[in-house]
Amino acid sequence: QVQLVESGGGLVQPGASLRLSCASSGDTFSTYVMAWFRQAPGKEREFVAGISRRGGRTRYGDSAKGRFTISRDNAKNTVGLEMSSLKPEDTALYYCAGRTGDVVKTTGPEYSDWGQGTQVTVSA
Repeated sequence: QVQLVESGGGLVQPGASLRLSCASSGDTFSTYVMAWFRQAPGKEREFVAGISRRGGRTRYGDSAKGRFTISRDNAKNTVGLEMSSLKPEDTALYYCAGRTGDVVKTTGPEYSDWGQGTQVTVSA
C-alpha cells in the first residue's frame, strides 16, 4: 500500500502544455506499476498512460498517444505526466494510480491505490 498525491493541475488554454506529478510515500514505490487515469463528470474513467516498475515500458490510451509522456523516478518516488497540445476534451480530474504486479493494465479495477486527483481544465 502506498499513499499517492497528485499535483500540477490547473487552468490552461488549448494548445498549452502542462506537467502533472504524483508523489508516493513508503518504500515500495518501485514495486508498483503506475498509471494515470482521468475522469470527467458523467464520463467513464479513462486510462491515460501507464509505466512499468522500472520505467522501461510505457503504455498510452488512444487520447494520449503522441501528446502525453509518462515517466517515473524511483529514486524520488514520483511519476510524472507531461501533456502537450492540450484540448478542451482533456479537461478532467487526473488520478495517479498504482498496482502491485508487473503488467501495465489499462482498467481502473486493476489498480489498488489511488491519489485524490488533480484537476486539469483546458479552456479558452
